[in-house]
Amino acid sequence: MVLETTKSEEPIMSQSKTVCVIGAGPSGLVSARELKKEGHKVVVMEQNDDVGGQWLYQPNVEEEDPLGKTKILKVHSSIYSSLRLISPREIMGFSDFPFTVKEGRDTRRFPGHEELWLYLKDFCEVFGLREMIRFNVRVEFVGMVNDDDVTKRWRVKSVEKKSGEVIEEVFDAVVVATGHYSYPRLPSIKGMDMWKGKQVHSHVYRVPDPFRDEVVVVVGGFISGPDISIELVKVAKEVHLSVKSLDVSPGVSKAITKHQSLHLQPQIESLEEDGRVVFVDGSCIVADTILYCTGYRYKFPFLESEGRVEVDDNRVGPLFEHTFPLSLSPSLSFVGIPRKLIGFPFFESQAKWIAMILSGKTSLPPYDEMMQSVAEFYRAKEANGVPKRNTHDIGRDFVTYCDKYADYTGYPHLEEWRKKLCVTTILRSLDNLETYRDSWDDDHELLQEALQDPYFAQRTTP
Repeated sequence: MVLETTKSEEPIMSQSKTVCVIGAGPSGLVSARELKKEGHKVVVMEQNDDVGGQWLYQPNVEEEDPLGKTKILKVHSSIYSSLRLISPREIMGFSDFPFTVKEGRDTRRFPGHEELWLYLKDFCEVFGLREMIRFNVRVEFVGMVNDDDVTKRWRVKSVEKKSGEVIEEVFDAVVVATGHYSYPRLPSIKGMDMWKGKQVHSHVYRVPDPFRDEVVVVVGGFISGPDISIELVKVAKEVHLSVKSLDVSPGVSKAITKHQSLHLQPQIESLEEDGRVVFVDGSCIVADTILYCTGYRYKFPFLESEGRVEVDDNRVGPLFEHTFPLSLSPSLSFVGIPRKLIGFPFFESQAKWIAMILSGKTSLPPYDEMMQSVAEFYRAKEANGVPKRNTHDIGRDFVTYCDKYADYTGYPHLEEWRKKLCVTTILRSLDNLETYRDSWDDDHELLQEALQDPYFAQRTTP
């Protein structure tokens, strides 16, 4: 234990624990950094050969099941070649490591995926995280050492992918930071198993060339569906974007109007053996390929929690504040479960909270209070008509959560300029889907306000 003092100079005992972080993507890296700052002994286990998680681009997907139906995926990343950030770099950076322009690299305000991966590598280097990471290691089992123990400890079994060596270790705590954009989530469509055309999930989409001269139906109207559809019109004969509601954003409408071979369709009713795709309005087309941009499933194949953490219709729970399993906290936690947010600031605020709880500087509410909080949260979702599968879609509430986590730890709230830029970006993307990334001038009022912040003067080079 290390003796520390609070702002009022009252001594508190900071507890150092052994912690296993699973995953070296953005959420895992910032978790490792925060745990290290709190004096914990950290081991990060990463199945790939470098940091980045989703942002470590994997172009070769030939060996992956096109619908991702295998128990263990061979490809983790779902990033496609042309993908660019949907948020300006100014709001993406961690609190003490701004995502600034580097000479000789992608200088765009909304850069491609490689630039964000390089940012994560720089972050890893500056904060000395690489020495904590074991690469090419797959975690196969995480389970409690002694369920009767009030302070639960965790047995972690991992496999070195190249040698096959199996290692079993015991940790005081485990932080799950494995992401949730790998295991495809597929709709249930009549005739799907009998349809003779090609069916793939966007998890394995990389470039448009394989779809040249084809009639392609893209299913899904959120971000990747329209984005990939606009790329496919350059090579495909026809692209049909199938969405739940034809009341789409102005940006999607403008794209439909602009591209003659891009068509908007309602949901699919059935797939017929003769190649027809029948829509719910009775119309149909004959297609070569169906590309499902229908999201992803939460899956933790390594975790044995004895039923205390379950994935029920894509709801992970019960979790207090999307982070701590009620009866397994604080020794087991999850970073990055929520979706539809600006990830990096959110991951960091979660990680600070977890690290401080494990060191004893702050604590969780009693079990009954956490249970009541989760029950009220679920009831509110149900009352608002939110399907269970969308429990973790927090959208603009991500600001509220970041500030709430900050209140738990005593750290500052998100900067006002970051909040304003976030909202403005969303509105601009809804209005001009194809052009919003390249229409931000440096003299924009909000950007000028943001760039005046001392935040951007911080060191960002190794």
